[in-house]
Order: sequence, then C-alpha cells, then structure tokens
Amino acid sequence: MKINKILLTGSSGTIGTRLFEKLLERGYKVIGFDKKLNEWHSMLDNLTIKGDLLKKREISKLPNDFDLIIHFAANARVYDLVVKPDLALENIITTYNILNFAFKNKIKNFIFSSSREIYSNKPSIISRETEVDIHLCESPYSASKIANETLIYSFSKCYNIDYLILRFSNVYGMYDRSDRFVPLMIKKMQKNQNVSIYGKNKLLDFTYIDDCIEGIIKSIERFPKIKNNAINIGSGRGEKLTNVARLIRNELGNKSKIIIKPSRTGEVIGYIADISKAEKLLDYNPQYFIEKGIKLTINWYRKH
Repeated sequence: MKINKILLTGSSGTIGTRLFEKLLERGYKVIGFDKKLNEWHSMLDNLTIKGDLLKKREISKLPNDFDLIIHFAANARVYDLVVKPDLALENIITTYNILNFAFKNKIKNFIFSSSREIYSNKPSIISRETEVDIHLCESPYSASKIANETLIYSFSKCYNIDYLILRFSNVYGMYDRSDRFVPLMIKKMQKNQNVSIYGKNKLLDFTYIDDCIEGIIKSIERFPKIKNNAINIGSGRGEKLTNVARLIRNELGNKSKIIIKPSRTGEVIGYIADISKAEKLLDYNPQYFIEKGIKLTINWYRKH
C-alpha cells in the first residue's frame, strides 16, 4: 500500500516541525497533533489539531483514515524525567493511547521515535540495534522508551500493526528553543555567559536535523520493504561534549568559560551509533558532521 496521508504527533517540536514542512514539500498529506500550535509556521498551524495525547477524548477528534502514524510526542529531556519521573509515565500512557487509536481505526503502519538512551552505559560505546539490555537502564526516560518499544512489539504481534522504530541521538539544528546541549551552549555563549558540562569525558553522537529528517523520509518511502525493524539514526561519529562546546565558542568568537562538573544521575556518558543497518536498509548517508552542522545551526540562530 502506498503511504500518502500521515498523522504526525509532536508536530510542533523541533524534529516534528522540520519533518512536517519537508513531508509537505514532497507531496504527502499531513495532519499534525500537538499540545501547542507551531510557533514557526502559521501554515503548519492550519494543518495541526491541538490536543493532548493523555486525553482519549481529544484523540477521538482526529480523522481515522491515515495510512501511517508517526509518533514523536514525548517528554524528552532526560534529566527532567529523573527529577520528575511522572513525566516518564506520561510517555508510556501517550504511546499506549495512540497505539490504541491505531488499533481501533485499523491503521496498520506506525513509526516511533526512540532514543540512544535505551542502550544506557554499556561496556562498548558503539551500539548496534540488538544491544539493548534492560538491566543497564539508567533513567526513567530510558525506561519509558524501552517500555514504548515493547508496547509497539506487542501491538504488532496481537493486532498486525507494522512498525519502524528509529533511535535518534542528540538531534540539533533549527527550530529548537529548548535547553538541549547545543542550543543551550549557543544561547549562553551568545551572551558571553559561562557554561557547565556534566562529565569531563562524556562522548555522544550528534545528528544534524536534516540528516535525521532524511533518515525518516527514507523510512517512510521504504516502509513496506523494511517494516518491523529498529534502526539507529545518527552520524556514526562520537564527539566529546567539551570539544563541541569549544567548537561553538570558536564559531561565536567569544570567551565563555567551560566549567566541568560531575555527570548527573541517569545520563549516558558514551554513545556512538552503529549506522550500518541504516546504510543498508535506507541508503542512509549523513552529510552534516559536527563542524558543518554547528556552523549551519549558529547561522540559523543568528537569523531567528
């Protein structure tokens, strides 16, 4: 079956906004669903239904004739969920509710945004899709993503809902006002404020947003052939957070001090995505490594 009409939850978020506009450019019919309207594009507002996935009554407002659901809505800040673990429970409830909506309306295709956090702190920082060990789970956020993946597997087995699980890592770029690492560094350094990094040797895989979006769109295009898989979407390279901060500081040309603090509870300290599966199934080929991606990101922030 050809995928044409798509429901996109979390459509006003960073990845959701960029994906929304790119899908429309490529001729897909997209309806967004989010608790807030889109602050960047009034055009996307007109295609967005405002609602809360915690409330089944509001989900029932949605049309029921979608070919595919892309579920991105989530409480996504790892440490926030350490402080307030109820937010992790919300992630599980909202995923259950949208899966149940798919089941009741016979929507058979589902894409879910998972996270590198599910790999946790294992001995090898390069992670293949098969290397998830629930006993290493570091945080309520990680637990919520693992739980959501298992919900999807169960709905697939019981109700024949086909899926793709895409595991993202530190996506950065345009449309992000959050306190994620890259926008927070830029925001503070633009004001010549000092910045804190939690973990001297913390090394993570940073993914520029347009590489992430390309991976998602290829997943949609190839869905019938590659369905029922979990796939890492990343750069395939590790970057020390201290080096990324210095890169941002050099690009901005300021003198902010970088203060090293101990790692915080629940955070992964080392991760590089093994993207060989994405390369094979999606012909995925990242184009924006950290040096180029940071320049593009800073230029975008300067304009906006």
